Amino acid sequence: MANKLISEMGLPKSITNVFTARNIITAKDALSLSEFELMELLDVGLEEVMLAVAHISEISCPPYQTAMSLLEQRNRNEYLAGHLPTRLKGLDAALCGGIPFGVVTELVGPAGIGKTQFCLKLALLASFPTSHGGLGGRVIYIDVESKFSSRRMIEMGLSSFPEIFKMEGMAQEMAGRILVLQPASLSEFTESLQKIKLSLLQQNVKLLIIDSMTALASGEYGEGNTPRLGWHISFIKSLAEFCRIPVVVTNQVRSQGRDEASRYLFQGHSKADTTEDSSKIDSHLVAALGIHWAHAVSIRLVLESRSGLVTGQRLIKIAKSSISPCVGFFFCITSSGISLLEDEGVEMMGPEANTIHCQGHSGIINYDGEALHSATW
Repeated sequence: MANKLISEMGLPKSITNVFTARNIITAKDALSLSEFELMELLDVGLEEVMLAVAHISEISCPPYQTAMSLLEQRNRNEYLAGHLPTRLKGLDAALCGGIPFGVVTELVGPAGIGKTQFCLKLALLASFPTSHGGLGGRVIYIDVESKFSSRRMIEMGLSSFPEIFKMEGMAQEMAGRILVLQPASLSEFTESLQKIKLSLLQQNVKLLIIDSMTALASGEYGEGNTPRLGWHISFIKSLAEFCRIPVVVTNQVRSQGRDEASRYLFQGHSKADTTEDSSKIDSHLVAALGIHWAHAVSIRLVLESRSGLVTGQRLIKIAKSSISPCVGFFFCITSSGISLLEDEGVEMMGPEANTIHCQGHSGIINYDGEALHSATW
């Protein structure tokens, strides 16, 4: 709007010619000057300048919209964009349909909590025929830590959808739609990304999974070098937007350094809190790739372990979303993958939305980038 030509705004020809003669061509040129500066420059009266500025402002500024019209527009866009349902009823309802197309969704949590289980199930669902509620396409699965398991995926399929997977050749057909890449380094991953964009279009790819970005970064550069991933997240986001597909990345957690507390004030911890009791390790966990990476993802799902009636209860919560409330769902891992214990979510208030709990669970990266414990599923 700012670059709209004054000559196309329907002003009287006489005043339009004056603007042109003084090299004031666009709305931005005119509105960057005060009315008194325009009077002096154009050599016209104040009333004429005020009328011209008001007209230019009205034409160049976007029209007002009501809250209802914005809601209707968003609903239309979301309908066109689509979602990949996770088949977890409560989570899908909270996410307005599932994992959205066109944006990056991040799974954060310690090793062994269920991130890869979630990714395997999503890959399975995306490769499902559309007649059975899937996306009917291929999946590119970037398996950095060699955790991908075809056997586990087929086990999930047989347990969750026995009527489909027992059909002759169905398991082989769906497994054949999942393309697995295993880059050994960040530089190799960078080269792969350049080729993936073409594959997304040529091979009817409906889902991109990267498990995990943390391993790529720490493997090549070590902890504390996340700014190097700026190009990668920008490129990954462009893939999601350009191809209108869901992109899912996983991120690990690490212990928070004492001097970092003030940089994560949105988590509700004071600097004094970080020094009170080092044994409360779940109070000092942050996503391993840092806050700059967090700003780049559209949806963040945190998988964590909490103490309660059952030791190490697992919870998946929506920690970041522009359209969803911050709610959590207790879950367990079965032969069919992640299963919610209840479809009704638990509302997360205040600091609980971003705090990462890890009581009774191993698999935390310390501040020096080394794994304290590791477990895989």
